[in-house]
Amino acid sequence: MQERFKEARIPYELLTTEDRAKVAIVFERINRMGVPLDTFQLLTAWTWSEEFDLQHEFDELREDLAPFGFAGVGEDSNLLLRCCSAVLAGDAAPSTLVNLRGVDVRLRFKEIANGLKGAIDFLRTNLQVETVGNLPFSTLLVPLSVFFAAPGDEQVRMTDPQRRRLIRWFWRSCFSRRFSSGVLRNLKDDIAAMNALKDDRPNALGDFSVVVTRDYFSSNAFRINSVNTKTFVLLLAQCGPLNFVSGQPVSLGRVLREYNRSEFHHLFPRSYLGAEHGADADPNVLANFAFLSKVDNNTLGGGPPSSYRGKMPANIDEVLRAALCPDLLFADDYNKFLEARSQQLEKAAESLMQ
Repeated sequence: MQERFKEARIPYELLTTEDRAKVAIVFERINRMGVPLDTFQLLTAWTWSEEFDLQHEFDELREDLAPFGFAGVGEDSNLLLRCCSAVLAGDAAPSTLVNLRGVDVRLRFKEIANGLKGAIDFLRTNLQVETVGNLPFSTLLVPLSVFFAAPGDEQVRMTDPQRRRLIRWFWRSCFSRRFSSGVLRNLKDDIAAMNALKDDRPNALGDFSVVVTRDYFSSNAFRINSVNTKTFVLLLAQCGPLNFVSGQPVSLGRVLREYNRSEFHHLFPRSYLGAEHGADADPNVLANFAFLSKVDNNTLGGGPPSSYRGKMPANIDEVLRAALCPDLLFADDYNKFLEARSQQLEKAAESLMQ
């Protein structure tokens, strides 16, 4: 066996080119059965210098973002590369990324990092987004990074009209599921609009069709990591939810950072619906959920809402308003409750998208 390997003839091709797109294609093809070199590794190679290592820069960025709950951004090389390409070239397409000049990445990496940090600060301050896991689409960070990108120690001075425009775009993107399909096309449009907004030029940021009806809340199931559920949770978070037992504000920072199913429970308990309505009632639709911890849920019990009303705090009306929940809840009529709450949630969504 050793002799066979010693005498084996291995063919090779020598390719000399300055066209990095061709280099990328070759690497992709010849490594299919081995260890593939992805775009990040290629860009790391042709941006490297003794003073700059892209992998090291991404690692440092991840450490900077970790205290704010966004370490996951630094671990997503594809997302970071899209941000790089969007800031430097105005397009997040892989073909654009492959053609980036190494010197541009090195000289402007601080601008890219500032853009990401500014985008994250905007999301945390204005939209109650505590981790990248709260985002319906992590892709939302790409156009936002373009708006907040600034060289050196500079910061983008955002006006109130710009802030409101960004918030409107965020909600319209989430409720329309804008980045579920046609991602690169939509990103390119939004990146161009972000640059125009940043320069106070006319733009069409967020000017796409969005229709949210009450069915969105009465038909979609609550699944903690789905786009619709994440959008719904952030919608509730905007209203400053109150604890259903103590009446105190919900600790949104902690709840959204941990972000798990145990912090959300049914307003009409499943056990009650199963006994009273049988298979006709789906307890797991969005409109039947609120910020409600497992401990509080156990305190309220598994009976009809009218039975746990007496266990709720004196500021019960405030609790319901902050949960976008009608007092029809306590009539114990699930179908009428779903219709009323879905309508209330629909109005709240429309307000955010205005």
